[in-house]
Amino acid sequence: MKILFIAAEALPWAKVGGLADVVGSLPQTLARLGHDVRLVIPKYGNIDVRQHGIRMLKDKLKVSIMGETRVANLRFTDSGRVPTYMVENDYYFGGEEVYGENDLERFLFFSRVVFEMLPQMDWQPEIVHCHDWHTSPVIMWMKKAHLPYASVLTIHNLAYQGAFDNTFLNKAGLEEFWEHYPTEAPEPPLNFLSQGILWADLVTTVSRTYAQEILTTEYGNGLESLLRYRQKDLLWIVNGIDHQEYNPATDPFIEANYNSESIGKRDLNKLALQQRANLPQNLNIPLIGMVQRLDEQKGFDILAEAADCFLTETEAQLVILGKGRDCYESLLQQIAVRYPQQMSVFITRDNPLAHLIYAGCDLFLMPSHFEPCGIGQLIAMRYGALPIVRHTGGLVDTVPEFTADLKKGNGFVFREYTPDALIAAVKQGIAAFENRVAWGEAMRRVMQLDFSWRASAAKYESIYRQLLDRKGRSTAESRSRLQPKKQ
Repeated sequence: MKILFIAAEALPWAKVGGLADVVGSLPQTLARLGHDVRLVIPKYGNIDVRQHGIRMLKDKLKVSIMGETRVANLRFTDSGRVPTYMVENDYYFGGEEVYGENDLERFLFFSRVVFEMLPQMDWQPEIVHCHDWHTSPVIMWMKKAHLPYASVLTIHNLAYQGAFDNTFLNKAGLEEFWEHYPTEAPEPPLNFLSQGILWADLVTTVSRTYAQEILTTEYGNGLESLLRYRQKDLLWIVNGIDHQEYNPATDPFIEANYNSESIGKRDLNKLALQQRANLPQNLNIPLIGMVQRLDEQKGFDILAEAADCFLTETEAQLVILGKGRDCYESLLQQIAVRYPQQMSVFITRDNPLAHLIYAGCDLFLMPSHFEPCGIGQLIAMRYGALPIVRHTGGLVDTVPEFTADLKKGNGFVFREYTPDALIAAVKQGIAAFENRVAWGEAMRRVMQLDFSWRASAAKYESIYRQLLDRKGRSTAESRSRLQPKKQ
């Protein structure tokens, strides 16, 4: 099958969150299964065209957007994980940040360029797989134009919808899409994600529990009625991780390589992390790690209240890496000042340090308010860190709760979204750390779990085939119907 992935971020080119991990790894795994997979993303300012051999494919493409004509270049490289197209426009994407001001207009422009380039490409996809609100307009325009591609939309985080007001709607000239929709469908809210959900041939999300949660008022973020309308076309496939990138046996970013049979070497990574964080080097002190975006979704509102308690009442150390809301960056730094022997905060994005945290911490903390899937807990277990998680979304599906003797289960789980519940779970993990024999056995067991993309990619492969069959054509027939124009 020929599959085109469209996303705002993807490794190795640009990363802010887990979306980049997914869109960096899933296409690569599908390609290994024999499919012809390509990717299109914006060309951000920090992507070096010379270093990566990113050549010009089409220049000076004129696109009308927001009442103006803008010009884009289309670049291409096969030096990444899969062949990759990049939409270049310095006005919208010349900076280094993936997200920032004016994102509605930026990604509307990106989507329009992709939509207009699709029928002109020599290479023609059968499946167009869009991700989150940033690329949902592609599906909207494809449906209106009756383009022959099958479409899939994956929702990675329903909280981010690309919402706007009537002024933006009118200036963008998109009124018809909110005026004309199936009579039996609920009225779509003014956001781009709603259009992707409404018109995609299939909608997927990234865990079974999250797929159930988003049908409810509590987790649906105003889109629950629309999702219930599309429920028969709403599927779930749990995310995986790249077992080559995240492999403690070969990881170049950590102090000492190890596997589940040489887990004693892991201690060297803990000592290295304590040194990097300017904390006392002591293997007997439980070390808690976090690699997260600093916002409410990731639980930093309750952590800010809970940290004082468990740092005061225990000897545990806490190392946090991430960027996010200013209020949490400041608050966490203030707490770290109060506990200089126990807490260290790195307000940055630092991939090598993230790897060292996974390899060096004893416990990995994810107190999420909601979590569509979560990747941090999967990486942590791959590296032998035992997770502390809240019972929500994909954390339910990937981290079954430990029994008291640690012989069954994958992690420590709390249910109520409160500081007290979080404190209790952290203390449970700290107490379990004292039983080093049971702890070591649990570490080995979670390291041997398979969270690779193999099984998930096979499920995507299956739904792609079902989708092509459902649309009334075989793969060969769909290819013959497409008539690409020369570039």
